[in-house]
Amino acid sequence: MTNEIHLAFSHPSERSLVTASDEPRDRISLRNHIVEVEIGAFQAERGTTQRICFNIVVEVTPFTGPLDDDVDRILSYDRVTEAIAYELAAERVNLLETLAERVAERILTEPQAMRTFVRIEKLDRGPGALGVEIVRTRRDLGPRLHEAAQERPHPRVIYLSNEAIAEATLTDWIDRLQSSDVPAILCVGPPDTALPHAGHKLAQRRIDLLGIEQNAWVLAGRDPRCKVVATRTELDWAMKNGQICVWAPSKMVLDAAHGASTPRGGAVALALWFSDQMTARELLVVGAPLPGSAQVPVRSAANLDSAI
Repeated sequence: MTNEIHLAFSHPSERSLVTASDEPRDRISLRNHIVEVEIGAFQAERGTTQRICFNIVVEVTPFTGPLDDDVDRILSYDRVTEAIAYELAAERVNLLETLAERVAERILTEPQAMRTFVRIEKLDRGPGALGVEIVRTRRDLGPRLHEAAQERPHPRVIYLSNEAIAEATLTDWIDRLQSSDVPAILCVGPPDTALPHAGHKLAQRRIDLLGIEQNAWVLAGRDPRCKVVATRTELDWAMKNGQICVWAPSKMVLDAAHGASTPRGGAVALALWFSDQMTARELLVVGAPLPGSAQVPVRSAANLDSAI
């Protein structure tokens, strides 16, 4: 009995270990994450904030290939804290049970997550901590798993020609872009200067991609609100936090089935491929010819003034 009581009040990581199946899983954990928020069903809890503490464990499928120290190949801790922040911001809730269910569901929409333990405690409602703990698996979600996945942001991808990057109205245009409710990701092509030539196709492909990334930094240098971003994890975080990104393509392109599925055409074709990967709501091409057939809506603009 003593061991059972100890286990009941131990951190969810210990409970995860004790209740583990024969199937090997890795675990990530969040300990003592304290947020001050208005929550509670009693009248005394309305109009005031209180501290609540989150302890969460997520069991994930082990990664079988080399990690290469790559944030896109693991379930990021940011996903767990973002799930908490999202559900707290969505609406005021009365019950910790409701909040725990919603946080668990949002975590389990991540492809790597298989099971999660969510413990939430109120720290200011008495001499001790009052809380709930739930355990949920992916199969508990059923059809809601697909529905939740549809909530991911659908950005507007905007390709800027070198003439558009150099326009004097760029800062004003970014002001308008930032005021939009639609997240934006900017794409660019190579610089106007000649790139080195390599005798091998794969080497030349890397040089061409690095040339695009150099130009991305040129754009970022013109306005500090434009952040150069390379990974899908960073892109998702930036979109959720209202940050304007400039896509650095090397990482995603070279990781995509060894590059076999990516286009061998120009930079606009690459921006179109990227739009498909991000399930973008549209690709806007500024100052360059439109690509061929597309899965996403595509439109053009001659310059920045007519772009939005």
